[in-house]
Amino acid sequence: MSMKSSVKIAPGAVVCNECELKGDITIGSMTIIHPRASIIAEAGPIIIGENNLIEEQARITNKIIPGSTSSSTPVLIIGSNNVFEVDCHSEARKIGDNNILEAKSFVSHDVEITNGCIIGAGCTLTCSEVLPENTVIYGKECLRRQQMDRPPTQTLQLDYLTKVLPNYHHLKKSKKGQA
Repeated sequence: MSMKSSVKIAPGAVVCNECELKGDITIGSMTIIHPRASIIAEAGPIIIGENNLIEEQARITNKIIPGSTSSSTPVLIIGSNNVFEVDCHSEARKIGDNNILEAKSFVSHDVEITNGCIIGAGCTLTCSEVLPENTVIYGKECLRRQQMDRPPTQTLQLDYLTKVLPNYHHLKKSKKGQA
């Protein structure tokens, strides 16, 4: 089954040619997508906000759910200032602002991530739930706690990568007039 791709890249975003983008995807300004990252919009569009960092081998999928009876097209909305670290995999149906999915974490389609959450390295979330704001999930047993503040934004890293990545990788171009 071939999927039509309609990728809109906002000015100021850095999207490497070596990443995989399939389906209807909108990428906000100052978002950085590393080589070998995958964003697959097979069930419906994916809208990515501003200042997100999507690292190598990170996978974000708006997946068709077998046996789903919903007649509407699910839109996956990812807020701003999120970090998707190396080899994490997210099928979450909604992701708010200021979240971190650490390396090798997995979030299934039954999970909604609010704001300020951290999914620790190697943690897996598969139960249907809405994570409360500022939730931290960590350790082998996926223990939980609430943190007082949201994780800090990655402004310095985003600025650095915006300058360095174009020196070493070919980039997908944003078109004038795209949002």
